[in-house]
Amino acid sequence: MIHEQSIREILNSLDKKEYSCRELVDHFIARASDANASLNAFITDTYETARNEADHMDMLRSNGTAPSLAGIPIAHKDIFCARGVKTTAGSLMLDNFVAPYSATVVEKLSAAGTISIGKTNMDEFAMGSSNENSHYGPVKNPWSEKVVPGGSSGGSAAAVAARLCVAATGTDTGGSIRQPASMCGITGIKPTYGRISRWGMIAYASSLDQAGPMTKSAEDAAILLNIMAGYDEKDSTSAEQPVPDYTKCLNEPLKGLKLGFCKEYFGDGLDPKIEIAIQTALRQFEAQGAEIIEISLPSSKHAIPAYYVIAPAEASANLSRYDGVRYGYRCETPVDLADLYKRSRSEGFGDEVKQRIIVGSFALSAGYYDAYYKKAQQIRRLIKNDFAQAFEQVDLIIGPTTPSTAFNLGEKTSDPISMYLQDIYTITSNLAGLPAGSFPVGMEAGLPFGLQIIGNYFDEGRILNLAHQFQLESDWHRLTPEATA
Repeated sequence: MIHEQSIREILNSLDKKEYSCRELVDHFIARASDANASLNAFITDTYETARNEADHMDMLRSNGTAPSLAGIPIAHKDIFCARGVKTTAGSLMLDNFVAPYSATVVEKLSAAGTISIGKTNMDEFAMGSSNENSHYGPVKNPWSEKVVPGGSSGGSAAAVAARLCVAATGTDTGGSIRQPASMCGITGIKPTYGRISRWGMIAYASSLDQAGPMTKSAEDAAILLNIMAGYDEKDSTSAEQPVPDYTKCLNEPLKGLKLGFCKEYFGDGLDPKIEIAIQTALRQFEAQGAEIIEISLPSSKHAIPAYYVIAPAEASANLSRYDGVRYGYRCETPVDLADLYKRSRSEGFGDEVKQRIIVGSFALSAGYYDAYYKKAQQIRRLIKNDFAQAFEQVDLIIGPTTPSTAFNLGEKTSDPISMYLQDIYTITSNLAGLPAGSFPVGMEAGLPFGLQIIGNYFDEGRILNLAHQFQLESDWHRLTPEATA
């Protein structure tokens, strides 16, 4: 089946003329068109543009001038601006916004020859852990439409898991690539902060947001990351670091690799079957020559409260630009400027976004800045210091991505604390700016879950190496939902 092929296999098939770029794109468009009514994974389709681009790529292939990923069908999370395409961030506030330019990530992938078939659904302004906060309705998990796909990149995760595209882009502010990757049984990696340009990516929390690839396998993620990573002068937070060829380190032996087993990640709140699966993976790594070392990250227990002060504070500043004046949603017949501001924002934003703006504004207010925001930043430093000490002993840190498999739609919408705890294992790497990925490691009651691998700064290659070696010995990443096979 074409849709089960890896990026490398697809490129080989295109080179051998087993099918054309147009036939490849038409195949995925047909799948996406059929499945989207039930999964709600896409907000906007770009089918006609994709067909035209596929014809162009076929022409380039015929004359030998095709770029490296010519013809690969992908999708973009609807938080990335794409020139001439509606870009909503999952919000009514931007329902009428057509981007006049493309994000650097979109430009790079397009220049490499990938073809976008649409923009994927997401929690509004990336605020959520279940993809139930979108103005366009919840995304359904292709493994079971009764459960959430995770968030906020749930549309991208569902599209890749259901094989509606070969790969997709996502963003991760507190786990929004890794958590849906775990719940949908795919590979997702959040690179080091600054590794991928944020220019043209609609901001949620600027010191935490990071783009990354969502794919079927670690090898596919390495191929995408080769294109997406790199310095961008348009992004002041972009890191001037050389980009290695991530595919070249995939087959490095694991002998001598030191893997940290964080004791704080295991215990109360973690599904015992997930812990057993991770222990099984650790034994596999050990059999391949890796050394397992117990480590401690004592400040990780403070990560959730620190994150939910810092992220809303930054969101309150970033979202202040949506005022009904320059672009975006504007209320009907305002009586004056104050009424325009008030009603445009109250009508244009959803409940979760308004809640976080209020929390963030409170945390930054004159009487509470030191008590909340400053304290949260101090905790952030302690978390970063914990990781620094841990990486003096180990090369990578292993743990769960989520405390459980995907939960039922609507199960946690009235319990925000329970919802926030879904990110308990992922938030720390965002606060510290470290790279981390989630990779399929098991199934429970027909639902997948992931293994999280955290690396030191700019060590994405070693994360992908370990994940690839695991995937060579396992089939979890090859499993597909029966309904979309």
